[in-house]
Amino acid sequence: MLMEALNDALFLLLNAPAHPDALELALARLFAVWAIWLVPLVLTAGWLRGSRRTRTLMLEAAASGLAGMLANQVIGLVWRHPRPFMVGLGHTYLAHAPDSSFPSDHATLLWAVSLSLLAHRRTRLAGAVLTVLGLPLAWARVYLGVHFPLDMAGAALVACFCAWLCLHEEHRGIEPAALRLEALFRRCFAPLLERGWIVLR
Repeated sequence: MLMEALNDALFLLLNAPAHPDALELALARLFAVWAIWLVPLVLTAGWLRGSRRTRTLMLEAAASGLAGMLANQVIGLVWRHPRPFMVGLGHTYLAHAPDSSFPSDHATLLWAVSLSLLAHRRTRLAGAVLTVLGLPLAWARVYLGVHFPLDMAGAALVACFCAWLCLHEEHRGIEPAALRLEALFRRCFAPLLERGWIVLR
């Protein structure tokens, strides 16, 4: 109960007021809705423009993100935690389904991918940028009233675990999968590769 009280108090401290500043509201919506699209953009760019080693790391990061999403589904089934608007707390400025709030899927996906990239020297810069981007994303989703602060803490823990798990499965599972996926990609996109429209290093 003490943890829930703290969670509620932190939420009310960060949540938007009844009449928020228009610019602040627009910025929050930008981070809350659109920042997550940098994840597939970074992974796709790394796959298409990077070396074979980089493609392996992109697959590892993608696997980390997918593992995080799966873990969140299991957690949501085991412990359904209502969102702030479901209990009439604070103000809501972003439409969202009334499903379980813990942990945040957006933050989990972003941090699971970014922490996986952060673990390797050649993808560390991209990982650092995405990791830092997760902070305003987390703030924005609390500010707009669809998450509690502890949903973000839970997301960080799930992301750390998934990134660690995929890192330790790199040689046994990720590398062989990356080679098979690259071979499939080359077959599916052979005409574009032959014309030079797609170049794999």
